[in-house]
Amino acid sequence: MRSSTKGINSVEPTPETRISARRHKHDAMRTNVEPLSEDRLTQGSYCTDWSIAQVLSHLGSGAEIFGLFLEAGLNGAEPPGPDAFPQIWQAWNERSPQAQATDALATDEVLVKRLESLTPQERDNVRLQMFGMDLDVTGLTRLRLGEHAVHSWDVAVALDPAATVAADAVNLLIDHIGPLVGRAGTQAASPQTIHVRTTDPDRDFTLDTGEPVRLAEAANASDGPRLTLPAEAWLRLVYGRLDAAHTPHVEAVGVNLDDLRQVFPGF
Repeated sequence: MRSSTKGINSVEPTPETRISARRHKHDAMRTNVEPLSEDRLTQGSYCTDWSIAQVLSHLGSGAEIFGLFLEAGLNGAEPPGPDAFPQIWQAWNERSPQAQATDALATDEVLVKRLESLTPQERDNVRLQMFGMDLDVTGLTRLRLGEHAVHSWDVAVALDPAATVAADAVNLLIDHIGPLVGRAGTQAASPQTIHVRTTDPDRDFTLDTGEPVRLAEAANASDGPRLTLPAEAWLRLVYGRLDAAHTPHVEAVGVNLDDLRQVFPGF
């Protein structure tokens, strides 16, 4: 029996490490997207309601919004309010599919470069309010990394069914997935407490599928329901992206994976 909780086996990544991961994700997306024709951009992504271009539009508008929050934090200004977002979204929606793709890459590049340009003092001192959260640069970068990693997978897997979320992103997100579990999860029809064990990296969690859905670190596996799967697959499950066609080998004891998919319907 092993113990693999965050506090024992993981080291909190530096802001530089998180920003580097954002650079890797951006460059990988550019490699996937730049060769695509407009016809291919209008084909479906993993998100059933969005084409590849529309996913990229979402990432582009997100980069623009994150940039506004970052600059507000750097300048001590008021962050943008919800009334600022519809105009941004509308502008992106009105672009052609090719422009959505090209502009998404350009806008995300601006955000990544801005993060890379921050001085150590700026990284240490920036505080900003975003979506009800009090964030520093590390928190902002982690939030954007999660959004970018999953939505860029929505594009990548439409081009290659074997695509997975990048390992460096998984390693940086796995230890901070608890709040997301609480926001994304819905009570199971038959709530239970499940020991979740991940590999690559190794972690142990206790998942409560009652109301509210909760995740906590766990030192050891229990004799009750348990689920063992790659951390990449666990991340996608929480984000509602572990359908049967994209599920690797999973060991489930006393757990119905389809029931868990209902707990995490995605967003």
